[in-house]
Amino acid sequence: MTGRVLQFSDVHFGCEHPNACAAALNYAHANPADLVLITGDITQKGFPDEFAAAGAWIRAMPEPVFVTVGNHDVPYWDVAARLFWPWRAFEAATGHPAHDHQFLSDAVMVRGVTTARGWQARMNWSKGVIDLDQTRRAAEALRNAPVGALRILACHHPLMEMIGAPMTGEVKRGDQAALIFAEAGVDLVMTGHVHVPFALPIDLSDRCSYAIGCGTLSRRERGAPPSFNQIDWDAKEITVTVMAWIDGAYGPHQTWCLPRRQDTRRAATAPDPAQPGDLEAAVR
Repeated sequence: MTGRVLQFSDVHFGCEHPNACAAALNYAHANPADLVLITGDITQKGFPDEFAAAGAWIRAMPEPVFVTVGNHDVPYWDVAARLFWPWRAFEAATGHPAHDHQFLSDAVMVRGVTTARGWQARMNWSKGVIDLDQTRRAAEALRNAPVGALRILACHHPLMEMIGAPMTGEVKRGDQAALIFAEAGVDLVMTGHVHVPFALPIDLSDRCSYAIGCGTLSRRERGAPPSFNQIDWDAKEITVTVMAWIDGAYGPHQTWCLPRRQDTRRAATAPDPAQPGDLEAAVR
């Protein structure tokens, strides 16, 4: 079985790179994928006009689309909203829930976990937190994915730090969550936040789970050009290609070829996966 996912992240409408965003939309329509995945920070300060622009861009993407929430996707200056309904504007703009989001097809299964918070008991609210109950629910769902399907966990903050990155996620309980996902057979943990692309083995369990980081489509570049990830796979290998915006066009910039974990289950004996009608939140 082969497949493709296009991953976009950290578009930061309000300080987006307009030409890179428009070209990314064109690329998505010209290069069909099994899923368009957007891993958070769709706005810069959570202003209504930013959410409106982000929502329009997302709705213009080819279906299916899956969106997770980032730390910038809260009403930045509205303290009451940050405390009591931090994701209301995000959910209204995108049509996607902030929690326990799931996509399922024969080729790929994606589960979203929220690592951003409207507020938390530390000074820097931009850092990540992961709930282990939500982690276990996501891991169990992905464990029961259809035989042969690529299993993806999507969140905004990298669960484990990338050495040399321009910023950190400092995700509380991130190491514990990464181990849970690796032991559940998750193929890819796909994230944004640091604005720099990467593909690294998670050094836990059988080392066949990989951390995939996406660049930015905003003007908030941190030593790397605007970019997005194209993930292609077959039964044996996962290929991550960074498509970078250089000289007014997208082209391959970095490529990683990752050995794929072999799914030894058989369809006749594997657990029955959740059916699309049973999903807690279907992709719209």
